[in-house]
Amino acid sequence: MTFQAQILTLYPEMFPGPLGVSLAGRALAEKKWTCSPIQLRDFATDKHRTVDDTPAGGGAGMVLKVDVMAAAVDHAIEKAPDLPIVAMTPRGKPVTQDRIRELANGPGVTILCGRFEGFDERLFDARPQIEQISMGDIILSGGEMGALMLLDACIRLLPGVMGAPDSGVEESFEQGLLEYPHYTRPAEWEGRTIPEVLRSGDHAKIKAWRKQQAETDTRLRRPDLWERYKNARD
Repeated sequence: MTFQAQILTLYPEMFPGPLGVSLAGRALAEKKWTCSPIQLRDFATDKHRTVDDTPAGGGAGMVLKVDVMAAAVDHAIEKAPDLPIVAMTPRGKPVTQDRIRELANGPGVTILCGRFEGFDERLFDARPQIEQISMGDIILSGGEMGALMLLDACIRLLPGVMGAPDSGVEESFEQGLLEYPHYTRPAEWEGRTIPEVLRSGDHAKIKAWRKQQAETDTRLRRPDLWERYKNARD
């Protein structure tokens, strides 16, 4: 099954962008996934192809017009009715690795990229199937960069994309923890050596060390993640 990516955007030239190289680019060439950007301005009804207007109640910036956005979403649904629809917005729910895996295991995704001050809220009231998601507590110029991040996270999990099947398992967030630290040759560098346990050949000790390191780093660096991990074990 080919993973379909539909991207509703004011800047279709941004896709596939960096997803056209490396693992994602090879997977695209091998038709493991498809990239179909859709120009939002095509759904504007005036001669200027207007997609935004001033915010009701006043304030800075512009807001994406609900009629234009809804028409674009409806078009995407007609083209690929089985794809879940996500809108990239800082007001959305932070995406998790579990949600990424759910999307990667499905037929694909339609992504609606925000711009300016964001979307008219009536869009989400009228099209409740749209899932609002955020890539983190940051503000970007638009949803396109978030869409690229989301797609990259999904594409690397598609069958046959990563060289080793286990590459996506022992990673940060997959087991509820940050990943353990890594080392490679040279064994000594600027007076710093690779931990002895990693050179011992004792796989049981290495596994235990890695788990301990992952737990310690998660507790110190991401106390929010550590609390969720502990609660899940209790």
